[in-house]
Formats: sequence, C-alpha cells, structure tokens
Amino acid sequence: MSNNVTRIPAASSHDAEAHFSKRLSLETDCWDVHDALSRGATDFVVLDVRGRNAYETAHVPGSVSLPHAEITEERLSIWPPETLFVVYCAGPHCNGANKAAVRLAQLGRPVKEMIGGVTGWTDEGFDFAHGSEPGAVAA
Repeated sequence: MSNNVTRIPAASSHDAEAHFSKRLSLETDCWDVHDALSRGATDFVVLDVRGRNAYETAHVPGSVSLPHAEITEERLSIWPPETLFVVYCAGPHCNGANKAAVRLAQLGRPVKEMIGGVTGWTDEGFDFAHGSEPGAVAA
C-alpha cells in the first residue's frame, strides 16, 4: 500500500549516518545543554543572541547576552579562538540563532545551534534566569 511515508524510499544506512552525523556537528538540543551545564561544563559558551531586553526577562542560566547583530571580532576577543559557541534565540519561529551561527562561522569560530531556543527550554520544563546574570558582552 502506497503512503506518504514510504512512497519515497529511505536513504541508505551510509547516507543516513552521514546526514545525521552532520546535523549533530551543527546542532545540539536543550536537554544536552542543560545536562552539560548542570554537570559544570566549561568547554563551551552559551550565547543568547536575542535582544538585551529579552535576555533580562528570561534566559538560559549561565548564558551570555550578545545579540546576533552585535557579534564582532572585537567582542569575541575575550574568548580563545577555539571556544565553541552554542547559540540560541526565541525558538523555531526565529532565525536569530542562524544569523548568529553564520556570523560566528564567518569569523572562524566553532558554533552549534541549540535547537528549540527559549521555546524548547520551556517545553523541557527547565528554569530560566532573570536579570543580567552573568552578564552581557559590552555594547
């Protein structure tokens, strides 16, 4: 019986592995970020790339505010060149994290997107921090 799921055959296992491995090299999710942060991970920096007011209202605990339009080589100079940045914005309806990821890649910085953003963090039931903790990169 033909249906929309099976009408187009699945990719080969080799192609599927390559595709999904590539996605994991570019993306992480809210659960993995929360788990790593709660275990004290310090081998990446979480960047909230929304506007500063949105950051102060609610943000991922431990994230740093750096709106995507303000990402510059000078602002990134406080971190070593090999620093992995994990970027997030409001959620699937927002492309700010994509804009930030493009800019970071253009500047030669390692980057992953935290898929789901604030919406995903909320869906997982994780707590948010409020105010300017730990802070923002100087404007």
